[in-house]
This record gives sequence, C-alpha cells and structure tokens, in this order.
Amino acid sequence: MSAGLLAFLIALSASLVLTVPVRALAIRVGMVDLPGPRKVHLKPIPLLGGLAMYGGVMLAILIAFDGAARAQSFGIVTGATLVAIVGFLDDRGWLHHQVKLFVGMPLAAVFLLATGIHAQVFSVLLRGRPGQWLDAALTILWVVGITASFSILDHMDGLCAGVAAMASIFFALIAYLNGQTLVTTLAAAVLGAAAGFLRWNFKPAKIFMGDGGAMFLGFLMATLALKLRLEHATTAASWFAPVLILCATIFDTTLVTISRSRRGLLPFATPGKDHSAHRLANLGLGQRGAVLAMYLAGAVCGSAAVLVTYLSSSGAILIGALVMISMLPAVAWLERAPYERQLDKTAA
Repeated sequence: MSAGLLAFLIALSASLVLTVPVRALAIRVGMVDLPGPRKVHLKPIPLLGGLAMYGGVMLAILIAFDGAARAQSFGIVTGATLVAIVGFLDDRGWLHHQVKLFVGMPLAAVFLLATGIHAQVFSVLLRGRPGQWLDAALTILWVVGITASFSILDHMDGLCAGVAAMASIFFALIAYLNGQTLVTTLAAAVLGAAAGFLRWNFKPAKIFMGDGGAMFLGFLMATLALKLRLEHATTAASWFAPVLILCATIFDTTLVTISRSRRGLLPFATPGKDHSAHRLANLGLGQRGAVLAMYLAGAVCGSAAVLVTYLSSSGAILIGALVMISMLPAVAWLERAPYERQLDKTAA
C-alpha cells in the first residue's frame, strides 16, 4: 500500500472515530458554540471538532511517514500544533483575537522558515540576501493570510472542512504527478481527516471544528502550497498552481475584506453573515447549495491548477491571470447580493 493511501485511510478512520468522544468532551467541559445574531445555527453546537482532525493527521504522519519524512515534517508538526493550541484557547475564550493573528500565526510561519520551508519567488528574481529576506517575509505573509482565511471561512456547516478537502485532492494529485512523496502523503492525510470530520459536520452539523480546527487546516493548506514543487513545469506554473488550488478561500477572503473595509469594519476582527456562502444562500441556493457551490469553485480552480502545470510560461500566466481577473466581477456581483449586516464593530 502506498504511503499516501495509507495516510488517507488512517486519518479518515481516526477522524471518524475520534469525533464521537471529542464531541462528548466538548459538551462535558462546556465548549459549545451558542446561537447568536451572527450565527446560522439555532441551537448550541459542540466545538473541539478540530481535535479529531488533528489526531487523525498526526497519527497518519506517525505511521505512514518513514523516518526521513518524519524528520522533515518537524517544522510542519510544530507549527500546526501551535496554531491548533492557539485556536482552541481562543475557542475557550482565553485569548484575544489579535493574539492568534499577530503572534500565533506568524510564529508558526517562523517554525517553517527555521526548517527550510519557504516561498521561492523573490529568490528566483533576485539573487543573494535581498531575495531570501523578501521570500521570508512573503512566507510569513502567506501563512498568516491563508491560515486567517480558513479561520473566517468556518461559518457554515461543512464549508471549511469541505473546501480544505477539495484543495487537498489537488495538492495530492499534483504532488504525486511530480514525485513529491511527502507532500502527497501529507495532503492525503489532511484529505482523510477533513473527509472523516465532514461525516459529522455537514448540514445538519453535530459538531463544529472551532477556530483550532480551522486554523490547523489553514496552516496545513499554506504549508502544502509552500512545499509543492513542480519539477517538470515552468516557474510561472509553480507560482500559480498553489494560488489556484486555494482560490475558493482566497476569493471569500477578498470579498469580505473589500466589503467590510468599505463599511469601516475590520475584516478579520468583525464576524458577520457577509461571506460568499451567506450571500449565495440568500440568492436562493440555501445553505447546502451554497456550500456545494464553494466546493465546485474549488474543483474548477484546482483543475485550472493542474492545467497550468502542462502549459508554457505564457500559457500558465494567461490561465492564472484569467482566473484572477474573473474574480473581480464575481466579487462585485456578490457584494451587491443580500446579506445580514453587522450591527456593531465588536471583535470576535
């Protein structure tokens, strides 16, 4: 059995099984998400579901990775554990939201940098230390941005886990086609953990992943993007493919950032029912339809990512630019769609 398939099956089974006792634990310790004007659920729902996904991924790494791969994954495991802990503490109400954004996420990115995982953009364009320092800054910005985007994406049953699972499919596929065993195996583990959790999280959700789970998934998505290497593709394809795979969550973050900024609100600190899925649901798709539409967007953009790996530099740039440009009218259209406005500027 291949390492990727083994990791998927381990993470899937562990996530499925662990969610049950984790749900009972959340209820016992009172970690539940209460209904409110900014929430779509009408009754208290247990949190801590991210703990089951964390257990699934870590168990898969422990069993499916060989010694060399486990050693290489030290920075990934450390960073993922840090953001998960910070997220769980935030779920418990023990941390201010700025701690996770300005301390937890950047520190997790530093762990990646310390173990040699970083962006390779400016170092290709600029030789020497300037390129290296700029790539380090880009790595921190990328990890914080993607982790935060998944944190705010967890606002509807099955949405965050499903979008992460869809992205993991394409990370695993492209990595497999390029002979990247570690990335393939890690992506397969994330896919299994997210898919197993979806059994309990898809509408009507019996448990939420909480910020710990959403940040954990977001950090791993950012890491997979940084680790993805396309040996037989152009440099342009190497830059565009990870962005395209994560286009669904990037689109949602772009929408709420523009919309909330125009209304004088802080994008990552002001929760509300103004995300893409909320607006799609209000346009007549309903909650399930809106979530499935986001899955479809992830699948289309992921397919575009696979396509650019086979194109020349000009072709990859053309496809990538077309996808990015097409986001602008979509953002403008959805920004005019109905949504429930925030009543104040209280932070999450």
